[in-house]
Amino acid sequence: MQPFTVHTGLVATMDRSNVDTDQIIPKQFLKRIERTGFGQYLFFDWRFQPDGSDNPEFELNRAAFKGASILVARQNFGNGSSREHAVWALADFGFRAVIASSFADIFFNNCFKNGCLPITLTAEEVDYVHRQVAAHPGYQLTIDLRDERVSDSSGWSAKFSIDDFRRMCLLEGLDDIGLTLQQADKIAAYEAARGMSPVGQ
Repeated sequence: MQPFTVHTGLVATMDRSNVDTDQIIPKQFLKRIERTGFGQYLFFDWRFQPDGSDNPEFELNRAAFKGASILVARQNFGNGSSREHAVWALADFGFRAVIASSFADIFFNNCFKNGCLPITLTAEEVDYVHRQVAAHPGYQLTIDLRDERVSDSSGWSAKFSIDDFRRMCLLEGLDDIGLTLQQADKIAAYEAARGMSPVGQ
């Protein structure tokens, strides 16, 4: 998993509340067995028209948002079913972070397992970012996970809070497998003592 320390990126906004996982990645794509390649299906029913062409009314199809790596929505982002594919799709599309005034719990937890940082700001702070994006094409934010701070080039900043364990995992790029492999020597010693094959073989 790619470490997350300090990230500066273009911001895309979705002026929507209650964006659910069924819209983030529709059910027909869940049968894929890979964890990659889901970005092409992100917000599929919103991004594309019935004939397969881009929906010009959908936010992420705006030319100004091409290459955005920070998504800013409203409250209760990621509600609905518990599919981890929703985070896979966001990350594969290129988003390193999602900012909202609140998140659904399971989606929030899944983000940390996949290197995508969910940041909870106040409704007023989220409003500020939406206004800045509307007023300033190419608006960027800098996210400093070490300092737990979001800032822009005008001097505005906002603090957020991540629990220490999750913060450490993101800073070091450790998912569940990475955490387990940190104990590889102890696991190997245990298996050797029991006459088992070494870990990883």
